Amino acid sequence: MIDFETHPDRYRHWRLSFDGNVATLALDVAEDGGIAPGYKLKLNSYDLGVDIELNDALNRIRFEHPEVGAVIVTSAKERMFCAGANIYMLGQSSHAAKVNFCKFTNETRNGIEDSSRHSGLKFVAALNGACAGGGYELALACDEIFMVDDRSTTVSLPEVPLLGVLPGTGGLTRLIDKRKVRRDLADAFCTMAEGLRADRAKDWNLIDHAAPPARFGDAVHHRARALAAHSDRPAATGVTLPPLERRIDDEGYHYRWVDAAFDRAAGTATLTVTGPDEHGPSALDDIVASGAQWWPLATARALDDAILMLRANEPELGTILLKTRGSIEAMLATDAAMLAQGGHWFVRETVGSLRRVLSRLDVTSRSLFAIVEPGSCFAGTLLELLLAADRAYMLAAEGDAAPRLAVSAANFGPFPMANGLPRLDNRFGGAREPVVRIARRMGEELDAAAALELGLVTFAPDELDWEEELRLAIEERASLSPDALSGLEANLRFALPETMETRIFARLSAWQNWIFGRPNAVGERGALKLFGSGTRPRFDRERV
Repeated sequence: MIDFETHPDRYRHWRLSFDGNVATLALDVAEDGGIAPGYKLKLNSYDLGVDIELNDALNRIRFEHPEVGAVIVTSAKERMFCAGANIYMLGQSSHAAKVNFCKFTNETRNGIEDSSRHSGLKFVAALNGACAGGGYELALACDEIFMVDDRSTTVSLPEVPLLGVLPGTGGLTRLIDKRKVRRDLADAFCTMAEGLRADRAKDWNLIDHAAPPARFGDAVHHRARALAAHSDRPAATGVTLPPLERRIDDEGYHYRWVDAAFDRAAGTATLTVTGPDEHGPSALDDIVASGAQWWPLATARALDDAILMLRANEPELGTILLKTRGSIEAMLATDAAMLAQGGHWFVRETVGSLRRVLSRLDVTSRSLFAIVEPGSCFAGTLLELLLAADRAYMLAAEGDAAPRLAVSAANFGPFPMANGLPRLDNRFGGAREPVVRIARRMGEELDAAAALELGLVTFAPDELDWEEELRLAIEERASLSPDALSGLEANLRFALPETMETRIFARLSAWQNWIFGRPNAVGERGALKLFGSGTRPRFDRERV
């Protein structure tokens, strides 16, 4: 079983240190520390285990060290920054493992940019040695890139000429969208296995700064301190992230506020999120005192873990049934307190954590059905789960036990999707009138008829048809091609504007998935399979 929870005391691949308002993340990969047997992580190459630690370290910086305004990402090894994703790991991995690895790595790098945009954290990549493939993609996610000018160190994206695949974690997209590298230069760079040294790399805008070895360290730290000086992150006491309160058994994953229950026969996982207590904190001092036990943060951490565990360990549970329970009134009160205190660093980081986990749900290759039934609490922040779903079913019933849902200010901006739109706007393809109508009903508990009329749910069966319609919908979904469903969902979930993130998860991922399945990459004579063997790949020369 792949476990996504770790702690700095257990890191094998990263050194995390702090010096005032600057943190340093130094990559020092343990060759024998692969997450699976059969390969060595040489030359600071990485696998999923390395990125699990990086994701944890970023969260530690966000929450436990609010004094940090800049992060230096560098290497602890001499003359080697990072050789990228481990090729032998990729060569022996299943298609699903490669795809999930690339997806998680993309999300981690997107998280770096998310913190730069929203949290006052700036990132400086310090390339103190050779930097190739995914190593350069990690650098591209940072705000600025320094490179040592020792006349031998190079940066490269060698996946096309050496491996017959694409840079898998946003390299192509960030060259054009983020760094504005000219298309012809990008083409030349991405087919040049040997890479470029510092002088030409700077001329082509592949890096921002270069310095000789004698001045490199001082130049990097000077720039990091200058960036940190402009951060609004405070010199405050951090909030410790304790181990998750989690129980794993054959029936699923169980947390205080989140439960993932398996039905292997039906091919489903029921993901139930319980809303906050009715007497949760509202004053800022009480919110901060709650720390990692504050409902929004505790729920975000548990939900994130459950989504990742399902992705990696339960690939045949193809449909996730999203359910909630609790008090709508308490959920709306928690939203109001969270948004009212949004200027405080801890609340802001918590909102960021929720934003990133909801985005992780958006790009998870599972069918998502929201089920609104008696006792449900699809309100405000928890309504985002329903808005992320591919379909929503709500029981049409009468009386006090009939389910309700509610909209809050949390549904109009704090949790944008990768395309920059709130899920409500995305749902209606950018049409304003339906969103305005829903906004007029903000805070109101809506029954099935109102929710259906407003376009918030897909179907509202009555009590007579409820069980049968759900059963048929779930069975129908399970009968369809998983590959076709993944393509269908990925095409329908994001509307309107394309962003760097949507291009990475849609256009790049679609091409990479196709290439990962082609014999030119992974066949017996494919480039990825033969890398390092001394045998040249044999390509099918047809262009399709």
